[in-house]
Amino acid sequence: MRKTRTLLAALAVGLLTSTAAFAGDVRIMWYSDGVEGEVLKDLLDRFMKENPGINVVLDNVSYTVVREQLPVQLEAGDGPDIARVTNLKAMSQHWLDLRPLVADAAYWDTNFGGQADWMRPDGSNQISGFMTQITLAGGFANKTLFDQAGVALPGKDATWDDWAKASKQVAESQQVPFAMALDRSGHRLSGPILAFGSNYIGADGKPATLDDGAKAFIEKFVGWVSDGTMSKDVWVSAAGSTYRAGADDFINGQLAYYYSGSWQVPNFSAKIGSNFDWVATGSPCGPANCTGMTGGAGLVAVKYTKNPTEVAKVMDYLAREDIVKEFSERTLFLPAHKGVIEKGLDFKTDDAQAKAALNVFVGATGSLSDIARKLPGWFWSDTYYAALVTRVSQAAAGEMPLAEAYTRIDADIAAKVKDSGR
Repeated sequence: MRKTRTLLAALAVGLLTSTAAFAGDVRIMWYSDGVEGEVLKDLLDRFMKENPGINVVLDNVSYTVVREQLPVQLEAGDGPDIARVTNLKAMSQHWLDLRPLVADAAYWDTNFGGQADWMRPDGSNQISGFMTQITLAGGFANKTLFDQAGVALPGKDATWDDWAKASKQVAESQQVPFAMALDRSGHRLSGPILAFGSNYIGADGKPATLDDGAKAFIEKFVGWVSDGTMSKDVWVSAAGSTYRAGADDFINGQLAYYYSGSWQVPNFSAKIGSNFDWVATGSPCGPANCTGMTGGAGLVAVKYTKNPTEVAKVMDYLAREDIVKEFSERTLFLPAHKGVIEKGLDFKTDDAQAKAALNVFVGATGSLSDIARKLPGWFWSDTYYAALVTRVSQAAAGEMPLAEAYTRIDADIAAKVKDSGR
């Protein structure tokens, strides 16, 4: 009997030890566009050596998982301890307030204050996290295809029509499947829509109905999908508001022109290499302006964590100036950290094309419209984006006429507003 009790006691100690070993776990849900997951893992390995009592588990998932499965987990009061997300404002009720937990809240306010409102509940001064990078939507041209076709790259103030015409000439000459592609994303579609003079934000701060500017570009876009100028594969291959990028098509030399954003630069640098020459172009112009869309991915703490103290330590570490600088330089990301921006970066690449592209995106920040700057911190942005993707896709697939698509976009958004009770 004594031996049995001793064995049970030993097992109990073992179970307690096992449980304690996981008590300090911090799980991060992370997605990658390029090499940033590898860089983060390296940084976290160093953190764990400095903080042996905290075990950080990095869960690399697809962006679709973050967009579609994480919200379900959060609504159930579950989820990871930290997550990298782009849908920041609309889910801000789920983020942990780090203000009383971080070592120096004033440091966070000074260096990340410019985008803090993007990820916190309206009217609060909550510190939810920080932007892993600032992004800017914009275009990329396969310069090799343009050169081989003998077609000049449209200039700085070129319009969407200019790029469509030139890209179609290149595609026909070089026999590539599509002239252009634009990510299946309401955020990406919104850049040209705003360039056509649209404004999603009503006078009361709630969503406005679809206006003439939006309808003008959507009609043009659906026409390009129908006549084969714009990739049908990207927009018609998925259901609902599911995200689909056209990056692989561009990387494989199947597009003359691709509209995506600055986050693709490290991806292209790593995967295109010397296969062909490519350049960033900024955003084509519409009748109103030449804006793209700003935004980015934020690293936020989730308030359902069982280990808020450990979470804050991880966040403090990743938000450190030297760590942000290293992360940005190695990933070729544009940082959100005020101090890092002011002191400058030395991007770790020998790829002249990547460095030139980053400079184009930095310069393009001056072309952003006021509305483009407001949308990342507007509660209803993702509601608008989701409705746009679903209904524009259906119109592009020939499932409904444009007039019906417009009506359903307004109805989808109105229903979300009504259901929210806001």
